[in-house]
Amino acid sequence: MISFLRGKLVRKAPPLIVLDVNGVGYEVEAPMTVFYDLPEIGLEITLQTQLIVREDAHNLFGFANEADKALFKTLIKINGVGAKLALAILSGQSAEQFQLCIQNNDTQALVKLPGVGKKTAERLVMELRDKLPKESDAQPLVMSTANSAREEAISALCSLGYKPLEASRMISAVEEPEEKSCEMLIRQALQGSVR
Repeated sequence: MISFLRGKLVRKAPPLIVLDVNGVGYEVEAPMTVFYDLPEIGLEITLQTQLIVREDAHNLFGFANEADKALFKTLIKINGVGAKLALAILSGQSAEQFQLCIQNNDTQALVKLPGVGKKTAERLVMELRDKLPKESDAQPLVMSTANSAREEAISALCSLGYKPLEASRMISAVEEPEEKSCEMLIRQALQGSVR
């Protein structure tokens, strides 16, 4: 099993990344959220990885963090969801946003993801409702009550044209984001990005 790769970025052509790890070139498929943060060609990066072996291919998938990797592994276990659809889901939403959709039975938001139809969205909600961490679990991916304003603000920034990862970073940069309303978070995030 290849758990992670650290190496020099040789090529980035979505959905493929090529990493040079000590003279060996690894071709890694990654969601678009990874591409938003990639540095220039020639610089070193680290990716969390998942190897999937089939009769006709060995595919390596890369992720920016453990949460995305864990969600990918959970998604590919669902009937009708393969690696390509799991990548598309992770390209359209962060693991936290996806978890909120599942907790809130929000099939409308899931249907907006590429490749996800109404039946697939309903299956995702039904099968993942009990598999994803809940608010009451010891280490949840998200805490819905504390992050509802934060998630709304990220969603609003995305609708303004910001990429999900960039919007998340902007909101995280706001001081004491837990105690602010959605409107205040957006205002301060936009003011911070102008500086």
